[in-house]
Amino acid sequence: MRTHDAVVVPEGSAELVELAHGGAFRLLVDAGATGSALGANRLTLTSGADGARPHHHALSSELFYVLAGTMEFLLGDRMVTAGAGSLIVVPPGMVHAFGASAGSAADLLVVMAPGVERFDYFRRLGRISRGQESFDGLLPEQDRFDVHFADSTAWTRGRAR
Repeated sequence: MRTHDAVVVPEGSAELVELAHGGAFRLLVDAGATGSALGANRLTLTSGADGARPHHHALSSELFYVLAGTMEFLLGDRMVTAGAGSLIVVPPGMVHAFGASAGSAADLLVVMAPGVERFDYFRRLGRISRGQESFDGLLPEQDRFDVHFADSTAWTRGRAR
């Protein structure tokens, strides 16, 4: 078994991937640096902005810690509102989505375990949000990034409020 060094990401050193709505991903650590133990990013969203459309992960659990603001989460077929200090853990296979609540910007820490190399996925999401790349280009990459997109009427209804 290979032992990995501790990972330290000093304040301000994470790669910033800007999103068209004014939010951003801060890419903290990818799976390769942790021996695939986990991957982590920090996501800021402007008021009412979507963070991710409905999807599931076949391999990883995903942990969300709301640092500031209020978020809406799709968890299976139910909508949950979570404010600052809330922790959400989504198991593998559960369809989920998330976005900032209307009237509230949000800041959250996202951790996936085990980790999958996903920094390229977040970079592509940034380009997609800015109209530099088509979302359809991600569809053949669902297995590579362990992001399997799904339809959800609960999400569509919940976010239409």
